[in-house]
This record gives sequence, C-alpha cells and structure tokens, in this order.
Amino acid sequence: MDTITSALVGFLTAQLTIGGVPILVREIVGNVFGLASAYFGMKRLVWAWPVGIAGNILLFTVFLGGVFNTPQDLDLYGQAGRQVMFLTVSVYGWWRWSQTRRLAARGGAADSGAAVMPRWATGRERLLMLAIAIFGTIACALIFETLGSWGPWADAWIFVGSLLATWGMAKGWTEFWLIWIAVDIVGVPLLFLGGYYPSAALYLFYGVFVTFGFITWLRVQRAGQDSDARAGEPLTDASLADEPGNDPARAGRADTGARASGDRTHSGAHAHAVTRG
Repeated sequence: MDTITSALVGFLTAQLTIGGVPILVREIVGNVFGLASAYFGMKRLVWAWPVGIAGNILLFTVFLGGVFNTPQDLDLYGQAGRQVMFLTVSVYGWWRWSQTRRLAARGGAADSGAAVMPRWATGRERLLMLAIAIFGTIACALIFETLGSWGPWADAWIFVGSLLATWGMAKGWTEFWLIWIAVDIVGVPLLFLGGYYPSAALYLFYGVFVTFGFITWLRVQRAGQDSDARAGEPLTDASLADEPGNDPARAGRADTGARASGDRTHSGAHAHAVTRG
C-alpha cells in the first residue's frame, strides 16, 4: 500500500522543466488522454468517453493551481469546473453511445465499431444551444469573477462552449466540432498567458484536429444520407422494361433486388430512429 501511495504522490508532484518553465507531468498526461479521446470521438468509438474521463480527473487538479500547489499557482475555475462537467456529460455519452450500438446490433446492423450516425441539429436544437451559449457565458462569467477566477469571461465561454460541444458530441450533432473551434480560439491565448503551456499547445493542435474531425463527420453524414436515398428508390416497371432481354431469370433477380431494397430502407429508418433518440 505504501508503495502505491508513494508512486501516486510521485506522479502528482512530478515536473519537467522545458525552456526554463516547470510543467507538471500530469498536465501533459491529462492532455494526451484528451487528445486520444478526441481521436476516438472522430472515429465514433465508445472508447472516447472513458479515456476522456481519465484525462478530466487529471486536469481538474491542474487548473486549481492555488489549491493543488501547481507551478502556475492560478485558479481557473472555469477550466477546473469544465473537467467536472466533462466527467458528468461523459457518463451520459458513454451510456448513450453504448446503448445505440446495442440497439443497432439487435437490428442486424453490421458492427463497424461506430457508435453514432452524425446528423445536423434541428433548428430548435440550434436555438437552444445559442441561448445556452449567450446566457450561460454571462452567468458563469459573473460567478467566476466573484470567485476571483483569472480571466473570468474567457474562462466562462470555454466552460459553456465545452459543455455544448460535449453535449452535441453525445447527441451525434455534427456542429459540435464547430463549437470546439470557437472554444479553441479563446482558449489558446488564455492558457498561454496563464502559463499552462501543454494545455495551450494542445488547444492549438485541437484547432487543426477538430477541423479535420468536422470534415470526417460531414463525409460520413453525407454518405449515410446518400445510402439511405439509394436504398429508398423503388424499382419501377420502366426500369425493368429498359433492361435488354427481359427474361424470367432477370425478372427474378429484379424481384430479389426490390426485396433487398426494402430491407435496406427499413434498416436505414431504424438506424436514424436510434440515432435521433
């Protein structure tokens, strides 16, 4: 037990000096977990959630610098609070994606490992996100300012934007990548000025990564829509008449194709129902 405790204390206090600046090892490790979680999220794998939770726990202790005696000795309540929020929403996301995979498997869908089919948020959902972004940022900024947070307004947007992005990821909304970009634009300068260099560097890298992630989800979404459209196209008498040598054997194959098309239409409708929750 003493060995485990000593190893834990050693890990929590371990530092590296880069360019004359002391950096906590757990900040680096926590951000590596965060990057791995983003990668799994891009691939739509359930592993995105538990890996992200591990990183959230580590980074929570990093951003309460005044409480946990970090080299920066700054309290970013929004950054610390969002780790708690991440953990809570990640439990929901883990459950939702796992449930979606189970329901898809019951419906006979092939297991590609992907847990969600990307889609755009509806107009009502976008209005809800906008309202939360505006009023949530104002409310959090006032709270963080009262608590003495360093950079309360930027900290507030990062907190609220991260909440919206994580929630959107759990729901399978393609827009969540765009929200991350808006968070990164504010987060990079805030963290650099605060001396959280590994986190700032990760945010900078995220800016490129989430752009690629958005393009990836958008392609999957469009491919799914094209597949559903093709599966829903009925086989008409005119298309059969256009076939050369319309013999019974070819007609039999066409009938089989029509039944397969119906099966694909049912499967596509089921998958969309599961995804939309």
